[in-house]
Amino acid sequence: MILLLRSRATPEQLEIMLFEHKFYIKTAVDIERRVLAGGGNLHYDCEQALLGDNSRQENIWAASFMPSTGRMIFESIVNLRPRQNKSMEILDSNIRERVAQIITEILGNT
Repeated sequence: MILLLRSRATPEQLEIMLFEHKFYIKTAVDIERRVLAGGGNLHYDCEQALLGDNSRQENIWAASFMPSTGRMIFESIVNLRPRQNKSMEILDSNIRERVAQIITEILGNT
């Protein structure tokens, strides 16, 4: 199940988002609107939830988050954009920092 969050996740919401992968949560973040979609099997699913919530493609970035350690992995096919980012990993340090900040604010860093 994919959840769209604009504020701090509750423990119950974290459990729902951890259901698919147990130890980490697939996320996509709209860095302009500060909305996080989390859960499900693929980053793509989270991206689609944000697009359905009126996010713009160029503002959506994907990462995986491990609540038990606070570790984030900024790699996903969602991030591969020929005009904007030429890698599956988020290359722009400013974008990476904004994604990390939003994930930390919404999902925490235990």
